Amino acid sequence: MRLSIPLLIVGIAASVAAVLIAGTLLINPDRPLLVKAGFNVEAISPNADGVDDVTIFNYEISENARVSLTFADDSGQTYVFREDQERAPGRWRVAFSGVVRGYTLPGETIAGDVERRLMPDGTYTWTFTVEANDSDAVATATGTLTLTDGDTELPDITEFTLSPTRFTPNQDGIDDRVQVNLFLEKAVDDLTVYLEDEDGSRSFIPPRQGCREDTDDPGRFCFDYDGGVTGGADPPDDGIYTVIAEAQDAVGQRVRRTGELIIDEGGVPFAEIVAPSTGATVAFVPQSYEDRFYMDVDTEGDLLAFPDDPAMLNELPVTLQVGDVLVFALTVTNYGQSPIRTTAGPWPGTVYQQNQNRGAMGATEQSGAWRVGIQCETSAESYPYRWSVGSPDDLVQVEDPRNGNTYYYLPPGETATVWGGIRLTDIAETRNPQACWAGLIHEDVAISVRNTDVGRRQITLVGLAQSASSADN
Repeated sequence: MRLSIPLLIVGIAASVAAVLIAGTLLINPDRPLLVKAGFNVEAISPNADGVDDVTIFNYEISENARVSLTFADDSGQTYVFREDQERAPGRWRVAFSGVVRGYTLPGETIAGDVERRLMPDGTYTWTFTVEANDSDAVATATGTLTLTDGDTELPDITEFTLSPTRFTPNQDGIDDRVQVNLFLEKAVDDLTVYLEDEDGSRSFIPPRQGCREDTDDPGRFCFDYDGGVTGGADPPDDGIYTVIAEAQDAVGQRVRRTGELIIDEGGVPFAEIVAPSTGATVAFVPQSYEDRFYMDVDTEGDLLAFPDDPAMLNELPVTLQVGDVLVFALTVTNYGQSPIRTTAGPWPGTVYQQNQNRGAMGATEQSGAWRVGIQCETSAESYPYRWSVGSPDDLVQVEDPRNGNTYYYLPPGETATVWGGIRLTDIAETRNPQACWAGLIHEDVAISVRNTDVGRRQITLVGLAQSASSADN
């Protein structure tokens, strides 16, 4: 009897399929979802002494699945180590030191939020659950684990403060830095403080210089945040942020504290003395002195009117009689994105005596404030004569409700004209003529290269006799 070719092919195919199926079953027999699970050591003493601190949990699964590992004590209290964690088929191992998801015990008060915590000493029943992703299959395994001599003291953060809570990182000297203070009850392996935005991006906050940095001892710690502005970086965008402090001890317990921080009016300030399209960047002209201009901390003199002199446009050396006033005028612009703060005086138009400085006007340095300064070669200090960046009408006034102080700002994109005078009364023979120049000072911050030694001009003082002789010629 002769078989047809089609039937022969079908028979061969069936035989091959049977062989392949049999081979597959021999190589990869039908396996349970959970092949094995258990701890290699069933008793530990988690106290970071290096002896029996950790046990290893080994398990093997045969399918893609979600795994959970929980512990229950004699009272039925459940502690979670893993919950619904996705795992691929294969062999897995994880170290376990008795630290589980954070929890609190009845009646206890903890200042911080407990994220990870050691279970109390005792014997626990563990349950390992596997739930297959592609079927309804579920498998479990159980056993016991004993903890003794555990270091259960929490690294609690009992104090956590932010000051200020509204942060304006723009180098105006007002709320330019955030001080974070906290108190640790226990020595820790790691203490981290950082700023977090809504998307979870973090900016770490460094310890304040001079404060405790060694976390091997408990106590007070302090951190300092300037938004990066001091280093010339742009601060985080204005908005609401979370400041987070996390403390983790040697066992692995972790506690966190959080606070809300508002960032507002942030940005690196930029201002400069403007060069006009024609004429001198800094106008210097002489003017006769009148006693009504005299001013000091106890005397309110008249302000000098803005000089109306054609000579303001030239850049020639200036000659003036001893006792007259060297008048200057210039323009400042705020070309940045942040307002710049100036001071409530000395206002434009103020006249200094040659032997006075800003202190004589009650105008001591103010950190973060901008002022226009004039310096000459005979000056005993850097920019002794200083004026506010603009008159009150040029500036925006902001009252601080916390202390009632009024602050003056030149807004972004705005310009202000500044002028004033110095009554020159002393001739230094070795420095006559002498150079005088202007600068834009960001007090306690910097005098940038572009804003120092601006408009340098030769100034010659002449006495009465010399002046008369010059007039006869």
